[in-house]
Amino acid sequence: MSILGRIVSSIFGHASAAPASGTAAAPGTPAKSASSAPAPSAAPASTAKPGTVVDVTSILDKLAASNKEKLDWRHSIVDLMKLINLDSSLAARKELAEELHYTGDKNDSASMNIWLHKQVMTKLAENGGKVPDELRK
Repeated sequence: MSILGRIVSSIFGHASAAPASGTAAAPGTPAKSASSAPAPSAAPASTAKPGTVVDVTSILDKLAASNKEKLDWRHSIVDLMKLINLDSSLAARKELAEELHYTGDKNDSASMNIWLHKQVMTKLAENGGKVPDELRK
């Protein structure tokens, strides 16, 4: 599974455990497993059901509040990846940059990280996540 797919699956998986704001699944409807179908290499493995809003901010804020480490997921791709227990190494971030077609200098990690964070937030929003505009721009 792609790194982006793992990010989306991890965050949206938390939404199925605790319903977010928006339309919830009908009572008695089983939660869709994030790993029920393989994903293309650069596409997220899981998207929200049509009409369902996954409140990304709420999910990540709850995870951050329960984490012993102070992680600034709103500004840092490294902290976001750590928060959802993904490898946040430079190599992993370069792989994510490849998936998302980053054209900048991958050795300029500060610029790449800023770009990655915005792209991940945009991809989450495109796949049914409720993400504030300021996190996508």
